[in-house]
Amino acid sequence: MTCDFCGSFAPDELAPLTWSTSVERGRTRRFCEDCSRQHLRSMESKLDTEWW
Repeated sequence: MTCDFCGSFAPDELAPLTWSTSVERGRTRRFCEDCSRQHLRSMESKLDTEWW
């Protein structure tokens, strides 16, 4: 699994519990722990990643 923002990899097919998932325009996006922490406010505001 790959982070859709920074490109880092998860060792397993399943996302670790620290990763976050969102759906933007019908597409599922996954974000690593670091990106999730850095952009938490934007995710809570439901902003698309183009606005981060």
